[in-house]
Amino acid sequence: MDDSERLFPPAFFVTGTDTGIGKTVVSAMLTAGLNAAYWKPIQSGLEEQTDTQFVRETTGLSSDHFFPEQYRLQTPMSPHASAEIDGVAIDMKKFTLPDFKKFDHLVVEGAGGLMVPMNDDEMIIDLIKYLELPVLLVVRSSLGTLNHTFLSLDQLRRYEIPCLGVIMNGEKHESNRKAIEYYGDTTVLAELEPLEEITPERLRTVFDELFL
Repeated sequence: MDDSERLFPPAFFVTGTDTGIGKTVVSAMLTAGLNAAYWKPIQSGLEEQTDTQFVRETTGLSSDHFFPEQYRLQTPMSPHASAEIDGVAIDMKKFTLPDFKKFDHLVVEGAGGLMVPMNDDEMIIDLIKYLELPVLLVVRSSLGTLNHTFLSLDQLRRYEIPCLGVIMNGEKHESNRKAIEYYGDTTVLAELEPLEEITPERLRTVFDELFL
């Protein structure tokens, strides 16, 4: 068993401290590096490339690695608002982990951050709790990350959701890395620097460099 097999459980949830934080690129890297299955339970926004389409294109993996979204919402907004526009209500009971037994891992990617509403009563963090998955938290490396990171870690602890650790996305920032580990009482698993190109080969190379 290599280091990555020990680090990543069979299924885990990738979330971020904000939208546009880079969790889809991180999810693609993990899916490629682990040869994993991928599932995006809620997709908000269909006019441009969806996250599932991006991960499939950039990893080059076959279609059987990808499970359909439970909700595909037209407008790129918070799920609760996008669902309201579409005239649907997001029902927690409709979420079930897909059968990924032919793969060693399943990467589940959230929508926005932990405290993004899905409906009148539940947020993304409630979905994570419902699915009983540990979390990998993607954070930006730059100025402003500390407050968002610590608030997210505190919420995970309040909900008693295990956190595998943090992946920092962006230019390396040693001070922020040390602060996240010390004050956040967590582990920075990797620092993913900006990728000039996102190809299957590059994603696997970066994964190996970070986790093997």
